[in-house]
Amino acid sequence: MAWFRRESGELDTSGEKRVRTEGLWVKCDNCRQIIWKKDLEENMNVCPKCEKHFRIDARTRLAQLLDDNQYETSDGNISSTDPLKFVDLKPYSSRLRQAQKDTGLKDAVINARGKLLGRPVIVSAMEYAFIGGSMGAVVGEAITRAIERAVETRTPLIIVSASGGARMMEGVVSLMQLAKISAALARLDKSKVPYISLLTDPTTGGVTASFAMLGDLNIAEPGALIGFAGPRVIEQTIRQKLPPGFQRSEFLLQHGMLDAVVSRKQLKPYISRALDFMAA
Repeated sequence: MAWFRRESGELDTSGEKRVRTEGLWVKCDNCRQIIWKKDLEENMNVCPKCEKHFRIDARTRLAQLLDDNQYETSDGNISSTDPLKFVDLKPYSSRLRQAQKDTGLKDAVINARGKLLGRPVIVSAMEYAFIGGSMGAVVGEAITRAIERAVETRTPLIIVSASGGARMMEGVVSLMQLAKISAALARLDKSKVPYISLLTDPTTGGVTASFAMLGDLNIAEPGALIGFAGPRVIEQTIRQKLPPGFQRSEFLLQHGMLDAVVSRKQLKPYISRALDFMAA
């Protein structure tokens, strides 16, 4: 994820070399530690002091999960037709074009097939930078195709969720994807092909209300925000203060909504062991 831009050194008028440091350092918004960006990246974008898990993009996620960063992508050529011709502050079609330009993706998910510690897997990784990782018709179709491919080839499926929920610029077309993906997962379950759901920060709205919580194993990264409506909306609705840590992954694990909270460094071996267990 291109959070910062590295700038080269420049010569000032006195002939001395002036080195700009913009983009070389990152501040952790949890512990306020200043971290050299290269050290952060080498630590899998996890704060070395407080273990806060920074958000990462879909390509980085695939590189961390799949062996040698080797994988084949599919379904990357489909894009939304803007079914409602929706306009708010600007046309939805303009938002799509800008998101495509910024991320290099057609929409908010990458389907990939590779190996995880030697075991073939199919991974759908959501891209939060693409309109908040929202789920529209393209995301629904792409994930459904990944599920169908897993059924056909009997390959374990991993879906990595990072989403603000349904893409309301597509209205009911977006909401239909909840049922569409859930029905496909029912076929996957009937075929007894393993499905592991990995919830990352954030996983909210219709994604949480559908495929993110339907895994044979539901795991999350530490500190991830997971829920349907946001905590502010809930507090305003019930007119009560929510308990500390509400809607964070540790709170959900404590209350039986998740099977495990796994640090990023342990995700790959953890998923591998889980798949070994399911295969047995």
